[in-house]
Amino acid sequence: MANVIQQQMENKVEKSNKQRTIKDYIKMYESQIARALPNVITPERFSRMVLTAITKTPKLAECTPESFMGAMLTAAQLGLEPNTPLGQAYLIPYGNKCEFQIGYKGLLELAHRSGELKTLEAHCVYENDEFSVEYGLNPNLIHNPCFKDKGELLGIYAVYHTNNGGYAFEFMSKEDIENHRNQYSKSYKNASSAWQTDFESMAKKTVIKRLLKYAPLKTEFVRAIANDEQTQTIDFTEDNEILILNEDADEENNEIVEGQEVE
Repeated sequence: MANVIQQQMENKVEKSNKQRTIKDYIKMYESQIARALPNVITPERFSRMVLTAITKTPKLAECTPESFMGAMLTAAQLGLEPNTPLGQAYLIPYGNKCEFQIGYKGLLELAHRSGELKTLEAHCVYENDEFSVEYGLNPNLIHNPCFKDKGELLGIYAVYHTNNGGYAFEFMSKEDIENHRNQYSKSYKNASSAWQTDFESMAKKTVIKRLLKYAPLKTEFVRAIANDEQTQTIDFTEDNEILILNEDADEENNEIVEGQEVE
């Protein structure tokens, strides 16, 4: 009789787990989420933003709670607001998984937090602009934009200046950007992907990421952008701390979420 009761209880728990929604998970792990959030985002505000994202993009509710929570907590850890007009980050449904994607403005925010850059910007180049770029021992870039009848988009360039006077720039043609997108973005065809809703911003982000690959930035920035366009899931340690598991990364790159300050 005891075995029957135990089996019934286990079945009830299993059934309850299967019926849990993303909203249930947010409520269940409220304290862990709170510890992961930076000071600039309150748990109530972040939960409200995430639930708003589900309302605006109903397919997010079809994602596994583990992948959704992983993407949500990654955004929290980086101090970026997902799926808001700020364009800092996006939660993109890809099949039944939720992919975390850094937006153009989010990338700028992360780069400026490093404290090493004086300026960082990206610009579109159109076919009727006056534009020239030279590489080699004396690299040089000239851009005089045309403000009427711009023509087709030819490409994007990005440039930074460091606090000590150094600088660098990078140019990518539209074709190069699209080839890069096709190779590295799993969800670019998704209607809710920023590649579909705001191509120019995502193109700028792509060029900036390439530019900053060898820039004198802190390790924290490099670790941050490693999460871009990745699928994360969650697990728990023996101390009931949330462990974010990157499905596309090696085991050594998975990390425990801890509270941190974001300036």
